[in-house]
Amino acid sequence: MLVVRSAAERGVTHIDWLDSRHTFSFAEYRDPEWMGFRTLRVINEDRVRPGKGFATHGHRDMEIITWVLSGALAHRDSLENGSTIQPGDAQRMTAGTGIQHSEFNSSTTDDVHFLQIWILPERSGLEPGYEQRAFPISEDAGGLALLASRDGRDGSITVHQDVSVWAGRLPAGGGARHAILPGRHAWLQVARGAVTVNGGAAELAVGDGLAASDEPQLAITATADSEVLLFDLA
Repeated sequence: MLVVRSAAERGVTHIDWLDSRHTFSFAEYRDPEWMGFRTLRVINEDRVRPGKGFATHGHRDMEIITWVLSGALAHRDSLENGSTIQPGDAQRMTAGTGIQHSEFNSSTTDDVHFLQIWILPERSGLEPGYEQRAFPISEDAGGLALLASRDGRDGSITVHQDVSVWAGRLPAGGGARHAILPGRHAWLQVARGAVTVNGGAAELAVGDGLAASDEPQLAITATADSEVLLFDLA
């Protein structure tokens, strides 16, 4: 079964320095039909104005992944980590028993555009942690690259949940396939461009998401130059 989550139906937070679109219920936006998918709890598409950002604030008991689409995002946290996240970098923060952090657009001229993803952890009370790694995903190569996994395999960052996160940059006409093992589920998020899935069973534009259950695979074909994230979930 394939269920499309339309970009146009997402929640919206818009203030002078932030434009945020919420695939699932978040903050003031509540939709009981879209509280998450399996252990995937949040996908926020954020655009932050130059020099602006989120002041220091706290999280607990959540795995937080940040994937930058354009621009650069400056990160600081209570574990004394400081970094700049750029396109191709995946960052994972384990909030666990509690962590404080801030995120700011490091540019004074250009917006930063990124996805922030929350995944429910395998258990509460984990020790807070942090990891960031660059993934040189070529626009010409096609296919999917593993960003995050439970066991940190193949150079991926470690996430404390039975989930694998893949990213792909697909040229128009290119594609990728992902097998879904029995009893597992998948979520596909289109960050840029447009794709069809499983021979046209679903058509997705930028910002759209797709939930897949009881499907043996996702066969993705780009109808424009595209960037996608795919979550393989228990």
